[in-house]
Amino acid sequence: MNLDSRTMMVMMSALILLFSGLLTLAGLHAGNTRGVQHWALGGLCIGLGLGFSYPQQELPGSSWVLVLGATLAATGIGLQFNGIQAFKTGLCNKYIPWLLAGLVFIQSIWFVILHPDIHSRVVANSLVFALCNAACARALFIRIEQPLRTAYWFTGGSFAVVAMMLLLRAAIVFLSPANTYGLFSQAPINPATFFIGSMAQMCLAFGFVLMLNYRLSADLQKLALSDALTGALNRRSLEQEAARLSARCTRTGDALAIMMIDVDHFKSINDRYGHPVGDEVLRRLAAVAQKTIRSDDYFARYGGEEFCILLPSTIEKDAWTLADRLRQNYAALIMEFGGDVLRSTISIGVSDSVHAGLEFTSLVAAADQAMYRAKQEGRNRVVMHSFCLSQVNI
Repeated sequence: MNLDSRTMMVMMSALILLFSGLLTLAGLHAGNTRGVQHWALGGLCIGLGLGFSYPQQELPGSSWVLVLGATLAATGIGLQFNGIQAFKTGLCNKYIPWLLAGLVFIQSIWFVILHPDIHSRVVANSLVFALCNAACARALFIRIEQPLRTAYWFTGGSFAVVAMMLLLRAAIVFLSPANTYGLFSQAPINPATFFIGSMAQMCLAFGFVLMLNYRLSADLQKLALSDALTGALNRRSLEQEAARLSARCTRTGDALAIMMIDVDHFKSINDRYGHPVGDEVLRRLAAVAQKTIRSDDYFARYGGEEFCILLPSTIEKDAWTLADRLRQNYAALIMEFGGDVLRSTISIGVSDSVHAGLEFTSLVAAADQAMYRAKQEGRNRVVMHSFCLSQVNI
C-alpha cells in the first residue's frame, strides 16, 4: 500500500480528535443520556495517544512520550467501554480505564525503558487493545429492539474490525524476523493498520452518534405517548392500543375488558392539602396500579383523576377480581404529607366486550356507568357493567 505511515497516523489522530469534539457537542444536547461524555473523553485520550506516538523517533528521551501515548490510548478504550455500559444500563465500572491504563503502562515501561524490544511491545499492546475492542464489540452485539439494534451492531462491527486488525498485526509482527519492524517503516502492515484504523474510527464515531440519535428519538416518542405526571400512557396512546386490540379480538374472538378508575373525593384532597399533594396522590395510585396489573395490560391516565386499564383476553369477572385487588392495595396505602396522614380510596367500573361490544367508546361508556354506580353506592368499591344491566332489567 503506497501510503506514508506518518501521514496516516497524523490523519488518524486528527480524525479521532475531531470526532471527540463532535461527540462532546452531541452530549450537550443529550439530556440525561449516559455514556456520551465517556465516548468523547475516550476519543480525546486515543487521539492524544496517537499524537504523542508520532514524534517518538526524533525527540531525545521520546521513549517516555511513547509510554504516555500507549497509556492514554488504553485509557481511551477503557472509557469507550464504560460509555457503552453506561449507555445500556446507566451503570459502569469506573476502575476499568485505570486498570487498562496501568496494565499498558507497566508493559510499556518494561518493553520501552527497561528492556527495549519493539517486537514484544507491539505484540503485547496489540493483543491488549484487540481484547478491549473485542469486549466493546461483544457488549454491543445484543438483542434489542429496532432501530437501536442496527446502531448497536454497526458500532459493534466497527469495534470487531479494529480487534481483528490488531490481532492480525500482532501475528504478523510476532512472525517477522527480529530487528525488521519499526513503527514508521514501510512494511505493508503499518499503512494498512493506520488506514483501516482511520476508517474504523470514523465508523465508530458515526455509530455512537447513531446510537444517541435513536435513543433520543425513542425517548421523545415515549414522552409523546405517556403522561408526564404519572408515567402512565396518555389518552391518545391508549386509544391507539385499544384500536389495535379491538382488531385483534375481532380476528381471534378473544374478549377485551376495561377498567375505569376514579379517585374518591379528589377535589377535597386538592382543596385541603393543595395541588402538589393531589399530584402526588395520582403518582402513588399509578405506582400501585402498575405493580398490581399484569405485564400485558395497558394502564393509562384518561383525564384529571381518572385512569383507565385495558385488559386483553379478559372477561368481566376476571377483570373484577383484578380491580378489587387494586382497590384493596390502594386503600391500604398510607400517605404522609407535612405530618398529616392521608388515606385515599378509589371507585372502579368494569366492563367487557361480551356485554358492551368491542368499540372502545362503548367499552368506556359502559365502564363509566359502572364506576358512577360505585360512587353512588358509597365509593371504595368495584362494580361490573353487567350488574348495572341486571338492575335496569329488574
